[in-house]
Amino acid sequence: MAKIDFGKAPTLHDVAKAAGVSKGTASNVFNRPDIVREEVRERVLKAAKSIGYRGPDPKGRMLSAGKVNAIGVATVEPLSYFFEDPYARVLMAGITEACDANGTGISLVSAANEEELAWNVHNALVDGFILFCLKGAERLIALSRERQLPFVALDFGSEDEGMSVVGIDNIEGASRAARHLAELGHRRFAVLAMEFIEGRSGRATMEQVNAASYSASRDRVKGYFEALEAFGIDTNNVPIFETLSDRETVQSALEEAFASPSPPTAILAQSDRIALLALDWLKEKGLSVPADVSVVGFDGVPESATSTPPLTTIRQPIAEIGRRAVLAILNHSGGTRRERIDTELVVRGSTAPPRDRED
Repeated sequence: MAKIDFGKAPTLHDVAKAAGVSKGTASNVFNRPDIVREEVRERVLKAAKSIGYRGPDPKGRMLSAGKVNAIGVATVEPLSYFFEDPYARVLMAGITEACDANGTGISLVSAANEEELAWNVHNALVDGFILFCLKGAERLIALSRERQLPFVALDFGSEDEGMSVVGIDNIEGASRAARHLAELGHRRFAVLAMEFIEGRSGRATMEQVNAASYSASRDRVKGYFEALEAFGIDTNNVPIFETLSDRETVQSALEEAFASPSPPTAILAQSDRIALLALDWLKEKGLSVPADVSVVGFDGVPESATSTPPLTTIRQPIAEIGRRAVLAILNHSGGTRRERIDTELVVRGSTAPPRDRED
């Protein structure tokens, strides 16, 4: 057996040379061992062990086949978002379930800045992307198109028919939430919104809502107001508070809302996370939910069912959205796929008629 001095990791060519066989025969030992005589297999494997060859690189094999068998989940949020946010955790559970069922890996793609995001998207070893478009949607879409790989956007209100989307109808879902409260007899409302523009919080105008960078935040306000106006409610008198979905900005919004001479009897929260923070603040202030104030969330995360009181919410099929997005990538045939999945109003203990019903 030839002795070879290697200055770098040994290759299949080196194994063939060490074993005294052709490269094709050496390749068959690792990839099609049934067609190689036993004594030749043993000689090749012994040579491979002696020179430290660990076998063919599966990444190289998949690349040569034009597929790496992995899906990238891309967002401009910090990587920790996937593990800390209730919505993101459920979404990733659905994505993981679908990937496991199909023997597909997952690559999380996030970034601390624009330059890093571009690098990560361009170098991710994946067959396609699921774009978690909370913010930075246009940039993620542009980068994905540059890669010329299939991609699916989640919860992005784009009119671009050339882009695959899996999500919900935010306007319809929000309308259901507001209609529920109006039917109970509520006439004084406040909206606790997610961001319309990145990093901004405080009282928001309809002009700011309409100019929002984040379509879900904009569309949920539109849905609320469409339903309220159908009940004859003047939405010019409904305050909208933009929050960062954190304790500080949610509490600041509530402080302002309840300092009014006519405080709201009903809170429309654009996410369960915001609604749960509102429940905490109301309890601290001695306000009873739902006797003094009713609260409706949006998303249907597991925590909404175990809060005190249990949260009335608009449940969207978060895990199913993740599963369908995976299938859209795996079954991609060159066209686009635009799916809208129905939401559901889940009535629990956080809503009731106002103490002094106004008709």
